[in-house]
Amino acid sequence: MSAHGDHDMGHTVAGWTGTALATAGFAVAGTALVLGSPPGLWAGAALTALGALAAWLLHLAGWGKPTGPRPPHVRHWRTPDPAARNGGHPHCLGCRLARRHPHPATTGTPTTAPGRPRARANA
Repeated sequence: MSAHGDHDMGHTVAGWTGTALATAGFAVAGTALVLGSPPGLWAGAALTALGALAAWLLHLAGWGKPTGPRPPHVRHWRTPDPAARNGGHPHCLGCRLARRHPHPATTGTPTTAPGRPRARANA
């Protein structure tokens, strides 16, 4: 049992990689700010943006997690998420930005067009 009990902390390869790169980028930019180096500031900003891009691409490759808690058997940070590669997650901004639309059978929401819920008759 972990120190957090049965809580899904969301640790994933995508999350750890993005966090490490963004932290390094902020450290480079902070050091460059103190030293007065504009090229260093740009390098730190680029490294931070690279962290965001790497986390997004790893999420799309299946090394992230869907929104919300995961079942206990797939919570290990090195467990890949096959749903990301097979159409995306239903409420995920990263999957929507990549134009991945989950199939209606996987989301439980009937749709008429990808990403648009069908209007209910008595709503």
